[in-house]
Amino acid sequence: MVELRGGPEGRPVSAGRWRGGRPPGVLRALAVFAAVRAVGVVLVALTDLHGGHPATRTLTHAWDAVWYLHIAEHGYGAREYLSSFGTVQTDYAFFPLFPLLARGADAVLPGGAGPAALLVAWAAALAAAWGVYAVGHRLYGTATATFLVVLWALLPQAVVLTLAYSESLFAALAAWALYALLRRNWLLAGALAALAGLTRPTGLAVAAAVVVTAGRELVRRRGRGAGPWCAVLLAPAGWLGYVLWVGARTGDLLHGYFTVQDAWKSGLDFGASSLRFLRVLFLYGGKVVYPVSVLLVAAAVVLFCLLCLERSPRTALPLLVFSGVLVLMVLLLGGPFASKPRFVLPAFPLLVPVARTMARGWLRSRARVLVVTGALACLALPYGVWVAAVVKTPL
Repeated sequence: MVELRGGPEGRPVSAGRWRGGRPPGVLRALAVFAAVRAVGVVLVALTDLHGGHPATRTLTHAWDAVWYLHIAEHGYGAREYLSSFGTVQTDYAFFPLFPLLARGADAVLPGGAGPAALLVAWAAALAAAWGVYAVGHRLYGTATATFLVVLWALLPQAVVLTLAYSESLFAALAAWALYALLRRNWLLAGALAALAGLTRPTGLAVAAAVVVTAGRELVRRRGRGAGPWCAVLLAPAGWLGYVLWVGARTGDLLHGYFTVQDAWKSGLDFGASSLRFLRVLFLYGGKVVYPVSVLLVAAAVVLFCLLCLERSPRTALPLLVFSGVLVLMVLLLGGPFASKPRFVLPAFPLLVPVARTMARGWLRSRARVLVVTGALACLALPYGVWVAAVVKTPL
């Protein structure tokens, strides 16, 4: 019988040092995570084979994956696309760390850029799950941490963790940056935030968590201490460095990157495009993926409100800032609405209220928790495969 300890309220069993350098129960949680995502990989591959395509077509060439692989193979400035909006979309819209790692893996491994990118994405997904567990265990104990990982693996949009996308790498860097903040390891938190800023535009959410947490520490110390200052300076460096580099390459240092994003309709529009989308969806309807995307984004907003109401330790401030800024960016930035659930996927702290509820329920009725978890798997896994491999909607 599996025992998930952590107290009825999800409090940590012990604040002591982990034995063997890892939190208790993490291997079990990682095994469940790997099993869930492996099922997702198999289902995607079988769907492609059933459609007469190579088994790895969706895994390595779904939407943004094509751009990442092209950057890994040919560098920047080598691919353009004339969109349906009449704008010229370029590869400068994609941040460099994921394709750079894929290129490095491709240089030492056989098989080409596609398998190399998948290896990077899958390894990063495991690292992310470990980081999610580490954060959950430190704040709430083994049971909540386990359910946090399981719920995160079972999100409908978690299918992107098994594709050649940058979300898994970003989630790993974000999770471990948050854990470093909980440990008050300022230099590591700042460095990881900088790397997150080189991975996705939403790296600003990680930087915000570091800056706010370090700023609070500086106020408490009255400005003394090199560590928090280093974190404040390092955290936004990756995002800012890439934005300025794109500006220099395009001939407009301060606005070049934002011009690139405007061509993708992904700039800051304060939610105007989302409101237009909701109006059209309400008046004329649309594919199933659109109302489901609305529900997933709305659920993220509701879960953030619940997270704010949690009686969490004071050290949970980084989780609130990261999740809040990420959800706010998803709401205020443009882009295909069907992609927004993917953008909010790295905000795993949003699942804390549900994970704590399931941890308490585990003590009362394990059968009920298992039924709920199984039902979620039966709904989320096929939906994720359908969106990734069947629906012709931007993922």
